[in-house]
Amino acid sequence: MDRVADRLSALGSTAALELRGVTRMFGALAALTDITITVRPGERRAVLGSNGAGKTTLFNCVTGDFLPTSGTIRFFGEDVTGFPPYERIRRGLRRTYQISALFLGLTVRDNVYLACRGVSRARFSMLRPSVNDALMQATERLIEAVHLTSVRDQLVSELAHGQQRQLEIALALAGAPRFILFDEPAAGLSPTERRELVEILTALPSHIGYIIIEHDMDVALRVVESVTMMHNGRIFKEGAPQEIESDPEVQELYLGGGHE
Repeated sequence: MDRVADRLSALGSTAALELRGVTRMFGALAALTDITITVRPGERRAVLGSNGAGKTTLFNCVTGDFLPTSGTIRFFGEDVTGFPPYERIRRGLRRTYQISALFLGLTVRDNVYLACRGVSRARFSMLRPSVNDALMQATERLIEAVHLTSVRDQLVSELAHGQQRQLEIALALAGAPRFILFDEPAAGLSPTERRELVEILTALPSHIGYIIIEHDMDVALRVVESVTMMHNGRIFKEGAPQEIESDPEVQELYLGGGHE
Protein backbone atom coordinates (compact mmCIF):
# COMPACT_ATOMS: atom_id res chain seq x y z
CA MET A 1 0.00 0.00 0.00
CA ASP A 2 1.42 3.39 -0.94
CA ARG A 3 1.89 6.26 1.50
CA VAL A 4 -1.27 8.07 0.42
CA ALA A 5 -3.35 4.94 0.96
CA ASP A 6 -1.72 4.51 4.38
CA ARG A 7 -2.73 8.02 5.42
CA LEU A 8 -6.29 7.53 4.24
CA SER A 9 -6.51 4.20 6.03
CA ALA A 10 -5.36 5.89 9.22
CA LEU A 11 -8.38 8.17 9.05
CA GLY A 12 -10.46 5.20 10.18
CA SER A 13 -14.14 6.01 10.20
CA THR A 14 -13.74 9.52 8.75
CA ALA A 15 -15.79 9.82 5.56
CA ALA A 16 -14.28 11.18 2.37
CA LEU A 17 -17.50 13.03 1.63
CA GLU A 18 -20.44 13.50 3.95
CA LEU A 19 -23.65 15.40 3.18
CA ARG A 20 -26.21 15.87 5.93
CA GLY A 21 -29.67 17.24 5.15
CA VAL A 22 -28.50 19.22 2.12
CA THR A 23 -31.29 21.24 0.52
CA ARG A 24 -30.93 23.71 -2.35
CA MET A 25 -33.73 26.10 -3.24
CA PHE A 26 -34.04 28.25 -6.37
CA GLY A 27 -36.77 30.61 -5.31
CA ALA A 28 -39.75 28.40 -4.51
CA LEU A 29 -38.28 25.43 -6.40
CA ALA A 30 -36.50 22.74 -4.37
CA ALA A 31 -33.74 21.35 -6.62
CA LEU A 32 -32.43 19.21 -3.72
CA THR A 33 -34.36 18.15 -0.63
CA ASP A 34 -32.75 16.72 2.52
CA ILE A 35 -29.89 14.87 0.78
CA THR A 36 -27.86 12.71 3.18
CA ILE A 37 -24.95 10.72 1.72
CA THR A 38 -21.77 9.27 3.19
CA VAL A 39 -18.93 8.14 0.91
CA ARG A 40 -15.92 6.31 2.35
CA PRO A 41 -12.30 7.09 1.39
CA GLY A 42 -11.52 5.23 -1.84
CA GLU A 43 -15.18 4.39 -2.49
CA ARG A 44 -16.51 4.59 -6.05
CA ARG A 45 -20.19 5.52 -6.26
CA ALA A 46 -22.65 6.28 -9.05
CA VAL A 47 -25.40 8.87 -8.72
CA LEU A 48 -28.07 8.01 -11.27
CA GLY A 49 -31.40 9.46 -12.27
CA SER A 50 -33.30 11.00 -15.17
CA ASN A 51 -32.91 14.61 -16.28
CA GLY A 52 -34.10 16.97 -13.56
CA ALA A 53 -33.40 14.52 -10.76
CA GLY A 54 -30.92 16.96 -9.14
CA LYS A 55 -27.64 15.22 -9.94
CA THR A 56 -25.76 18.22 -11.34
CA THR A 57 -27.11 20.52 -8.62
CA LEU A 58 -25.76 18.01 -6.10
CA PHE A 59 -22.32 18.21 -7.70
CA ASN A 60 -22.48 22.01 -7.73
CA CYS A 61 -23.17 22.04 -3.99
CA VAL A 62 -20.29 19.65 -3.30
CA THR A 63 -17.84 21.74 -5.34
CA GLY A 64 -19.03 25.07 -3.92
CA ASP A 65 -20.43 26.43 -7.20
CA PHE A 66 -23.76 26.56 -5.34
CA LEU A 67 -24.04 26.93 -1.59
CA PRO A 68 -26.75 24.77 -0.01
CA THR A 69 -29.79 26.55 1.35
CA SER A 70 -29.53 24.31 4.39
CA GLY A 71 -27.54 21.29 5.52
CA THR A 72 -23.81 20.59 5.86
CA ILE A 73 -21.04 19.21 3.64
CA ARG A 74 -17.90 17.69 5.14
CA PHE A 75 -14.81 16.68 3.17
CA PHE A 76 -12.51 14.25 5.00
CA GLY A 77 -13.98 15.39 8.30
CA GLU A 78 -13.72 19.14 7.64
CA ASP A 79 -16.85 21.26 7.33
CA VAL A 80 -16.53 22.88 3.88
CA THR A 81 -20.19 23.97 3.54
CA GLY A 82 -19.33 27.64 3.09
CA PHE A 83 -15.96 27.22 1.35
CA PRO A 84 -15.44 28.65 -2.18
CA PRO A 85 -14.49 26.18 -4.94
CA TYR A 86 -10.76 26.96 -4.86
CA GLU A 87 -10.51 26.04 -1.17
CA ARG A 88 -12.12 22.67 -1.89
CA ILE A 89 -9.70 22.14 -4.77
CA ARG A 90 -6.79 22.85 -2.41
CA ARG A 91 -8.09 20.09 -0.14
CA GLY A 92 -8.05 17.54 -2.95
CA LEU A 93 -11.50 17.75 -4.56
CA ARG A 94 -11.66 17.66 -8.37
CA ARG A 95 -14.44 17.67 -10.96
CA THR A 96 -15.09 17.13 -14.66
CA TYR A 97 -17.97 18.84 -16.47
CA GLN A 98 -20.62 17.83 -19.02
CA ILE A 99 -19.30 20.56 -21.36
CA SER A 100 -15.57 20.43 -22.03
CA ALA A 101 -13.43 23.27 -20.65
CA LEU A 102 -10.18 22.57 -22.49
CA PHE A 103 -7.62 24.84 -24.18
CA LEU A 104 -8.36 23.80 -27.77
CA GLY A 105 -5.43 25.75 -29.23
CA LEU A 106 -2.85 24.00 -27.03
CA THR A 107 -1.50 20.46 -27.19
CA VAL A 108 -2.54 17.60 -24.95
CA ARG A 109 0.78 17.87 -23.12
CA ASP A 110 0.38 21.62 -22.56
CA ASN A 111 -3.16 21.20 -21.20
CA VAL A 112 -2.07 18.58 -18.69
CA TYR A 113 1.07 20.51 -17.72
CA LEU A 114 -0.95 23.66 -17.03
CA ALA A 115 -3.34 21.65 -14.85
CA CYS A 116 -0.41 20.22 -12.86
CA ARG A 117 1.18 23.67 -12.61
CA GLY A 118 -2.06 25.27 -11.48
CA VAL A 119 -2.35 23.14 -8.35
CA SER A 120 1.36 23.25 -7.48
CA ARG A 121 3.34 25.61 -5.27
CA ALA A 122 5.36 26.67 -8.32
CA ARG A 123 2.30 27.92 -10.22
CA PHE A 124 3.56 31.54 -10.23
CA SER A 125 7.12 30.73 -11.31
CA MET A 126 8.23 32.24 -14.64
CA LEU A 127 11.02 29.69 -15.22
CA ARG A 128 10.75 27.54 -18.35
CA PRO A 129 10.34 23.86 -17.35
CA SER A 130 13.10 21.39 -18.22
CA VAL A 131 12.58 17.82 -19.42
CA ASN A 132 13.45 16.61 -15.91
CA ASP A 133 11.03 19.04 -14.25
CA ALA A 134 8.89 17.16 -11.68
CA LEU A 135 5.67 18.66 -13.06
CA MET A 136 6.64 17.64 -16.60
CA GLN A 137 7.25 14.10 -15.38
CA ALA A 138 3.88 14.11 -13.64
CA THR A 139 2.34 15.35 -16.89
CA GLU A 140 3.74 12.40 -18.82
CA ARG A 141 2.43 9.92 -16.22
CA LEU A 142 -1.07 11.38 -16.39
CA ILE A 143 -1.09 11.33 -20.19
CA GLU A 144 -0.12 7.66 -20.10
CA ALA A 145 -2.77 6.89 -17.47
CA VAL A 146 -5.56 8.14 -19.76
CA HIS A 147 -4.18 6.41 -22.88
CA LEU A 148 -3.21 9.58 -24.78
CA THR A 149 0.55 9.07 -25.16
CA SER A 150 0.33 8.68 -28.94
CA VAL A 151 -1.40 12.07 -29.33
CA ARG A 152 0.32 14.07 -26.59
CA ASP A 153 1.76 16.59 -29.08
CA GLN A 154 -1.51 17.09 -30.99
CA LEU A 155 -3.68 20.15 -30.60
CA VAL A 156 -6.74 19.42 -28.48
CA SER A 157 -8.94 20.77 -31.29
CA GLU A 158 -7.74 17.87 -33.47
CA LEU A 159 -8.72 15.15 -30.98
CA ALA A 160 -11.75 12.92 -31.29
CA HIS A 161 -14.55 13.60 -28.81
CA GLY A 162 -13.66 10.52 -26.78
CA GLN A 163 -10.03 11.59 -26.54
CA GLN A 164 -11.10 14.99 -25.24
CA ARG A 165 -13.11 13.25 -22.50
CA GLN A 166 -10.03 11.20 -21.61
CA LEU A 167 -8.01 14.41 -21.41
CA GLU A 168 -10.54 15.85 -18.95
CA ILE A 169 -9.89 12.88 -16.68
CA ALA A 170 -6.15 13.61 -16.84
CA LEU A 171 -6.79 17.21 -15.79
CA ALA A 172 -8.93 16.02 -12.87
CA LEU A 173 -6.06 13.78 -11.75
CA ALA A 174 -3.56 16.65 -11.60
CA GLY A 175 -2.11 17.41 -8.20
CA ALA A 176 -2.85 14.12 -6.40
CA PRO A 177 -6.61 14.51 -5.79
CA ARG A 178 -8.31 12.71 -2.93
CA PHE A 179 -11.77 12.62 -4.50
CA ILE A 180 -13.18 13.27 -8.00
CA LEU A 181 -16.66 14.08 -9.28
CA PHE A 182 -17.16 12.79 -12.84
CA ASP A 183 -20.07 14.52 -14.61
CA GLU A 184 -21.32 12.26 -17.43
CA PRO A 185 -17.90 11.23 -18.79
CA ALA A 186 -19.48 8.75 -21.25
CA ALA A 187 -21.75 11.35 -22.91
CA GLY A 188 -21.43 11.15 -26.69
CA LEU A 189 -18.91 8.31 -26.67
CA SER A 190 -18.93 5.40 -29.13
CA PRO A 191 -19.09 1.80 -27.79
CA THR A 192 -15.31 1.48 -28.27
CA GLU A 193 -14.68 4.76 -26.45
CA ARG A 194 -16.97 3.65 -23.61
CA ARG A 195 -14.93 0.48 -23.17
CA GLU A 196 -11.73 2.53 -22.98
CA LEU A 197 -13.35 4.85 -20.43
CA VAL A 198 -14.24 1.86 -18.26
CA GLU A 199 -10.61 0.67 -18.46
CA ILE A 200 -9.29 4.09 -17.41
CA LEU A 201 -11.68 4.49 -14.48
CA THR A 202 -11.11 0.93 -13.28
CA ALA A 203 -7.34 1.44 -13.32
CA LEU A 204 -7.34 4.61 -11.19
CA PRO A 205 -5.31 4.33 -7.95
CA SER A 206 -7.39 2.60 -5.29
CA HIS A 207 -7.04 5.47 -2.79
CA ILE A 208 -8.84 7.90 -5.12
CA GLY A 209 -12.57 7.77 -4.50
CA TYR A 210 -15.09 9.20 -6.90
CA ILE A 211 -18.74 9.81 -7.67
CA ILE A 212 -19.86 9.41 -11.25
CA ILE A 213 -23.04 10.93 -12.69
CA GLU A 214 -24.00 8.96 -15.76
CA HIS A 215 -27.02 8.24 -17.95
CA ASP A 216 -25.29 5.16 -19.37
CA MET A 217 -25.96 2.59 -16.65
CA ASP A 218 -23.91 -0.03 -18.49
CA VAL A 219 -20.82 2.14 -17.93
CA ALA A 220 -21.70 3.39 -14.45
CA LEU A 221 -22.50 0.03 -12.91
CA ARG A 222 -19.22 -1.49 -14.16
CA VAL A 223 -16.96 1.04 -12.41
CA VAL A 224 -18.61 1.52 -8.99
CA GLU A 225 -19.33 -0.43 -5.83
CA SER A 226 -22.38 1.52 -4.67
CA VAL A 227 -25.25 3.42 -6.30
CA THR A 228 -27.48 6.29 -5.23
CA MET A 229 -30.64 6.78 -7.32
CA MET A 230 -32.20 10.24 -7.34
CA HIS A 231 -35.69 11.36 -8.33
CA ASN A 232 -37.15 14.88 -8.13
CA GLY A 233 -34.30 16.19 -5.99
CA ARG A 234 -34.48 13.38 -3.42
CA ILE A 235 -32.69 10.10 -2.82
CA PHE A 236 -34.92 7.34 -4.18
CA LYS A 237 -32.83 4.18 -3.68
CA GLU A 238 -29.34 3.17 -2.54
CA GLY A 239 -27.55 -0.14 -2.86
CA ALA A 240 -24.95 -2.25 -4.66
CA PRO A 241 -24.96 -2.15 -8.50
CA GLN A 242 -26.61 -5.59 -8.83
CA GLU A 243 -29.32 -4.63 -6.33
CA ILE A 244 -30.13 -1.40 -8.15
CA GLU A 245 -30.09 -3.05 -11.56
CA SER A 246 -32.57 -5.75 -10.49
CA ASP A 247 -34.85 -3.54 -8.37
CA PRO A 248 -38.40 -3.52 -9.87
CA GLU A 249 -39.05 0.12 -8.90
CA VAL A 250 -35.80 1.24 -10.48
CA GLN A 251 -36.57 -0.71 -13.64
CA GLU A 252 -40.04 0.82 -13.85
CA LEU A 253 -38.93 4.39 -13.20
CA TYR A 254 -35.53 4.54 -14.92
CA LEU A 255 -35.11 1.62 -17.27
CA GLY A 256 -38.55 2.05 -18.75
CA GLY A 257 -39.84 5.35 -20.07
CA GLY A 258 -38.10 7.43 -17.39
CA HIS A 259 -34.48 6.43 -18.01
CA GLU A 260 -32.37 7.75 -20.86
